[in-house]
Amino acid sequence: MRNLDMELLRTFVAVVERESFAAAAQSVTRSQSAVTQQMQRLESQTGKRLFERSGRAKRLTAEGRQLLDYARRLLALNDEACMAIDGRSVTGEVRLGAPHDIADTILPNLLAHCSSVYPELRIAIHMGRSPHLVQSLRQGDIDMTVAACEAPELRALTLRTSPIVWMCAANYRHDPTRPLPLIVAAESSLFRRLAIEHLERAGVSWRITYTSPTVVGVRAAVRAGLGVTARSIEMLGSDLRVLGDDAALPRLPDVSFNLYLSSLGAQPLAQRLFDSLQHCSF
Repeated sequence: MRNLDMELLRTFVAVVERESFAAAAQSVTRSQSAVTQQMQRLESQTGKRLFERSGRAKRLTAEGRQLLDYARRLLALNDEACMAIDGRSVTGEVRLGAPHDIADTILPNLLAHCSSVYPELRIAIHMGRSPHLVQSLRQGDIDMTVAACEAPELRALTLRTSPIVWMCAANYRHDPTRPLPLIVAAESSLFRRLAIEHLERAGVSWRITYTSPTVVGVRAAVRAGLGVTARSIEMLGSDLRVLGDDAALPRLPDVSFNLYLSSLGAQPLAQRLFDSLQHCSF
């Protein structure tokens, strides 16, 4: 019976997730030639070709795709076992950013996971808007962050994908004969941009009636019945409702809440915590 080397599997997963040997080499802190040699050793262990050329790039073979699923599960079990053994001895602080949208939904589950893995870990939570949190991560002011905006240069893990909906107060009365009263962020944001783009594309007239620099202010204005906003369903509560198809508003896309980790100089403890979340769902 053959045994697969966990270190080789970890590099294999890094190659797939980073989409190149060069990027994977940076991730696992090895030279590109060392990564190539590791993949050759893994192919020798499995007795199968795992990669094939596609132009100048390499892609997984059918056997490579099959191994990828097993590799991720094996690594998750390996890491879970290691953390169960030494988790209680890990101390320190991780600075975690989170947008207000997820304060009552994703964040509690995320914190519960962190506590179960590292009971002695201190977590300093930084709440804010997604673009500001990502900028703080780039500047090194926080170690990792959840955000609803794209940051392709950062390591990312999708925690949840949610629909964006048109929402209003439970007692709000929609009048399609008048411009749609919009409640949006004071600055440019993903939700503001998507709302206006889709209304313009659908030929729906609109006007901004209220702006706020925080989601707390946006929610307050919506609850007061001052208008309509476009947000992910995470903001829904018993006092808010979704405007249905009868409102004749354009359908909006989904949004992904990603956990981002700096790809350069990540704090080791934040790196371990990030890796422990690879196979969790929130």
